[in-house]
Amino acid sequence: MSAPAVQLHVYDHHVVMDNGILQVTISKPDGHVTGIQAHGIDNLLEVRNKENNRGYWDLVWSESGSPGTTGTFELHEMEENLDFKNGQFGAGVAKKKGFCGIGLEMKLGGGLITKFVEIMKPWIKGSSFNVIVENEEQVEISFTRPWDVSLHGKLAPLNIDKRYIMLRNSSGFYSYAIYEHLEEWTGFNLPQTRIVFKLRKDKFQYMVVADNRQRHMPLPDDRLPKRCKELAVPEAVLLVKPVEPEFRGEVDDKYQYSCENKDLQVHGWICNEPAVGFWQITPSYEFRSGGPLKQQLSSHVGPITLAMFLSAHYAGEDLVLKLKQGEPWKKVFGPVFIYLNSLLDDNDPLWLWQDAKEQMLIEVQSWPYNFPASEEFPKSNQRGSVSGRLQVRDRYVSDENISANCVYVGLAPQGEPGSWQRECKGYQFWTKTDTNGYFSVNDIRVGDYNLYAWVPGFIGDYRNDSVITISEGCDIDLGGLVFNPPRDGPTLWEIGIPDRSAAEFYVPDPDPKYINKLYINHPDKFRQYGLWERYAELYPEEDLIYTIGVSDYSKDWFFAHVTRKIDDNTYKPTTWQIKFHLDNVDQSGTYKLRLALATANVSELQVRVNDPTADPPVFTTGVIGHDNAITRHGIHGLYRLYSVDVAGSQLVAGDNTIFLTQTMSTGPFEGIMYDYIRLERPPIF
Repeated sequence: MSAPAVQLHVYDHHVVMDNGILQVTISKPDGHVTGIQAHGIDNLLEVRNKENNRGYWDLVWSESGSPGTTGTFELHEMEENLDFKNGQFGAGVAKKKGFCGIGLEMKLGGGLITKFVEIMKPWIKGSSFNVIVENEEQVEISFTRPWDVSLHGKLAPLNIDKRYIMLRNSSGFYSYAIYEHLEEWTGFNLPQTRIVFKLRKDKFQYMVVADNRQRHMPLPDDRLPKRCKELAVPEAVLLVKPVEPEFRGEVDDKYQYSCENKDLQVHGWICNEPAVGFWQITPSYEFRSGGPLKQQLSSHVGPITLAMFLSAHYAGEDLVLKLKQGEPWKKVFGPVFIYLNSLLDDNDPLWLWQDAKEQMLIEVQSWPYNFPASEEFPKSNQRGSVSGRLQVRDRYVSDENISANCVYVGLAPQGEPGSWQRECKGYQFWTKTDTNGYFSVNDIRVGDYNLYAWVPGFIGDYRNDSVITISEGCDIDLGGLVFNPPRDGPTLWEIGIPDRSAAEFYVPDPDPKYINKLYINHPDKFRQYGLWERYAELYPEEDLIYTIGVSDYSKDWFFAHVTRKIDDNTYKPTTWQIKFHLDNVDQSGTYKLRLALATANVSELQVRVNDPTADPPVFTTGVIGHDNAITRHGIHGLYRLYSVDVAGSQLVAGDNTIFLTQTMSTGPFEGIMYDYIRLERPPIF
């Protein structure tokens, strides 16, 4: 018996895509997903929410030249009257009414007004609806929102085309969007864009992000003021009177469930009765910002599941997309797949997660899809490929070249070595080498790129100096490539592992009053809330001292170099010491101190040698970073590498000390994480 044909039903204010397995209802012409009926549930989305607050695309934007990572939502017509006093529109009023007033202030003069016509909402609201494909095998529909100068200040200067696809005999649907900024339009910043799905809280209460990151979750009600206590980080709350007593005393924070792009391929929720899974599958991260290691939000209490495309999380302003006037830009985000599954028998509901992972592999193998109708999404035969072999040459490690074993190699827009981690306008294409360093990057969009890589175990970034031009159907063999990591001389000593993460260092147990039970005895214990406070408890008077040859970095090197809390409003800088012995010193030579940082947040790292009061210091980074990885439970943010010259005359034969001072101390969240530190002797010729 053949599967039912796909049908599209068009009504005055909504459309329905139906393939006999599920029915998806979308508002018209707005383009918001208002209902998903499947597997015995009449609507998987939160029916208590307004229809425009269930499944939607949204963005955050700001005017060109605006600093930071924040912005405003889109300005739309209001849906009900609000009261405004003294011309000031407050976010508190907006929240009570179910709107969002972030960043909105209207100077309307004195007095009280009782009618207002515009309000900020996160979602992208379409203004026209079109059928792109409609046949028995496939339906593809489009909701477009054009821009012109009359919308200046209200909407981000973009033409946006949101699309939804349903295929025959498919237990799910796809969505993608095309964003376009024309050359003549005003510039602007785009810190974030994504798809949001808000599921029924009475049904979806078990969340899965990974094999070892899944659990029964608190309810959104538990985050209401009477049931929780706000913590120092706005997104984190302590559950004090949860609906279900098992969650009492736990911390809930959406950032505890973040994932790196390379690992964020499938996540979602399970309903037990009936046993149904809701999964967001991203088969490729070519359209996501920041490369393989960029961390994104996934699913969190709501129940909410996200498809993040562009965000400044764990990076700061470096990953805010900034377009200037006169700069044309176009990008396709997606498609991503919303997959729904159910049990066929009395199996454990967790089988739904195993099935979702299998479906994810099917989607990955099908990429790039051959069914999206837009010419902006090239098929496989319209793309190209690049292959080669990467080796590492470090004569102080081996006389022979070393194969870059299982290393990420990728093509990204042209830039400096390592620029891929700050890139957000174009596309990136990554793969991993085999054990001998051979690689093949396939299905690359037409364009000009550089080839990048980094090799765990070695510091620095590789970039091939040649511009690689991809044309349709090309197959470019780059042959043998050699990465020469930064190195001047032999290693005198080292701390940590050069892998762009602080995970190997000492991560303390959390304060018992700030527990997420998922991460007790978990390899990702750094995801617990408030770990930065443990430093002052472990080092109440004197700062960390690490002795080469005696100390163990897994026990004696705190994972984050943070401030010390003195009282509720006072913090002070901290200075860590590295003590080491030299039998002899080349007084005329130059030693090299390599400082690889895993993250930095509003920090200044100063280096002094054998004199803790030297002014000026031997080296300073200046104020760097807005990664926020420490407070958002990420063990890394952006990678930074500094090479510091240390004159031999500053060292002595015998005992020496390097002083590392993090000078910024206005609050608890300024700090850095080290990836790796190494001192090199002057070169041997």
